[in-house]
Amino acid sequence: MRLTLHTDYALRTLLYMGLHADRRVSIHEIAHAYDISENHLVKVIHRLSRLGLIDARRGRGGGLILAHAPQDIRIGDVVRKTEDDMRLVNCEPAHPEAAGCILSDMCKLRGTLSIALNAFMKVLDDTTLADLLPDNDRPLLLARLSGLASGEASVHRV
Repeated sequence: MRLTLHTDYALRTLLYMGLHADRRVSIHEIAHAYDISENHLVKVIHRLSRLGLIDARRGRGGGLILAHAPQDIRIGDVVRKTEDDMRLVNCEPAHPEAAGCILSDMCKLRGTLSIALNAFMKVLDDTTLADLLPDNDRPLLLARLSGLASGEASVHRV
């Protein structure tokens, strides 16, 4: 399964905020840390805020902070709420007047892929944001994110 860029950015945003849980962060800061579009990130932040995953405040003293402790944010929930379509295959007809897939009445692929998707989501449901945050490598990870923000050569991103 391939996650959308929207979900990728949502997960990166939550990871960044989890690393900086002691303070409010800005959209600009996150965008520069990961070298991603601020315009696209604004849409992601808006959705995360509407979902109640982050607290976003404007103005002086504003910024972004997690609305819940990292151990209370399940990655499976985030993926379900940020992905618009979780289907791995589309067995429906392309047009309403079309008959659909000619194999739909005897195909076992849809069922097999459904089992696989459930297994994939089970792993994500069993994973919290806290599980994804580093223990011993935290200073190195923070240094890498700061290096990207200051214009150093791109390194492998979280």
